[in-house]
Amino acid sequence: SFGVSFKLSYYNEYKSYLSTMKQESGAMLEKTKLLLVEGCRLPVQKNNTDEYIHGEIVAKRQDPKGETEYYIHYIDYNKRLDEWVTFNQLDVEKMKLPQSNKNRPLSPTALLNKVNRKRKHEETNGYSTHSESESESTPTNNHTPVIIPSTGSLNQNSYDGLTRIKNIQMIEIGKARMTPWYFSPYPQELCGLPIIYICEFCLKYLKSVKCLERHKLKCKLYHPPGNEIYRKNNISVFEIDGRKNKTYAQNLCLLAKLFLDHKTLYYDTDPFLFYVMTEYDENGLHMVGYFSKEKESSEDYNVACILTLPSHQKKGYGRLLIEFSYLLSRVEGKLGSPEKPLSDLGLLSYRSYWSNTVLEMLVSYVENSNESPPNLTILELCDRLCMKKDDVISTLQHLNLIHYYKGQYILCLNEQLIEQHRKSMSRRKVRIDPKCLQWTPKDWSKRGKW
Repeated sequence: SFGVSFKLSYYNEYKSYLSTMKQESGAMLEKTKLLLVEGCRLPVQKNNTDEYIHGEIVAKRQDPKGETEYYIHYIDYNKRLDEWVTFNQLDVEKMKLPQSNKNRPLSPTALLNKVNRKRKHEETNGYSTHSESESESTPTNNHTPVIIPSTGSLNQNSYDGLTRIKNIQMIEIGKARMTPWYFSPYPQELCGLPIIYICEFCLKYLKSVKCLERHKLKCKLYHPPGNEIYRKNNISVFEIDGRKNKTYAQNLCLLAKLFLDHKTLYYDTDPFLFYVMTEYDENGLHMVGYFSKEKESSEDYNVACILTLPSHQKKGYGRLLIEFSYLLSRVEGKLGSPEKPLSDLGLLSYRSYWSNTVLEMLVSYVENSNESPPNLTILELCDRLCMKKDDVISTLQHLNLIHYYKGQYILCLNEQLIEQHRKSMSRRKVRIDPKCLQWTPKDWSKRGKW
């Protein structure tokens, strides 16, 4: 009996010890969670992978179960990879607390507190500069919302902290569902929905399938508004004036912002033209991508923003859009260049197009030239390609074609590079045909044209 009572006493002490340790670990866990504030940096396990990447906490929220979720920006990675993670995915042992930095952008929570303090000060002094619709936010899906302005064009400097967080979970346009990459200032009441439904012809955004079905009964568009200026086989391009088709242009900008990080144009579409590329089937002409350009560009940019929808990427449409923009520049008699800076994916697309175009021109010139060696200047190359000098030189440097020889710069083509170019061009099945373009440039300096 003594042995049994001793074991029972030991067991009770062990249970008491475990209970105490559990309470202490719980208290320690809560203290650790309190230290996890916006700006903390630590290794984070990416969703659906075993890989840990160094990230920064941008914001926090409560999920429906009351657990805290953290919005993570992965250091040295593009913002489209940012995501919400749970506490269990954080390696808190390697956490670094945020350092005070006056130049550091405010976190969403700190920015909202600053805005609210300013609003209270203004109301106390008898006036307010904010409407009620801007100050209201309705929690949806039992999540604590991250409040964002519901209307108007965002000022990138003032709202940088807010626009760092993706506010749309999923969109459905036509037969495709796409996960957005970045923030877009859609109305606040849509931001908590699991899916936003977008009409593939007029780009109107709706909150449910039933709303979309009712809209389809009224929507009479089967192609983008504006003038069809190019058609070959099943590919068409429409020119849309941002002033004449303002609603469509604004909806297009909102859609594009979901996949373009640096785009700041949302509502002031009057100074822009939009060129929408479509693919035809028995149901209509479906948008695959677009680019926009200023009516009057002081730098002669031929592209302001360019986008191929993720559902149609890796099909050659991006290259077609770039090729079409340079065709318009050729018709206008100008040297064109995209507006800088380019995004990472934009730079890859343009660099690939520039490389193939420059090599194609050089190979063709060498084969048809009677001179030995062939003589071609950089300026002549720019005129033939309708490309700016800086773009041509950077492409030649990227291809390692420029060499300094006997006091002058020369271009050197080797057989291996020519063979790689020919294999690349053989894979391009669809190209822009200049003969299919029906378009006359306008002189937008005359205000009557607007």
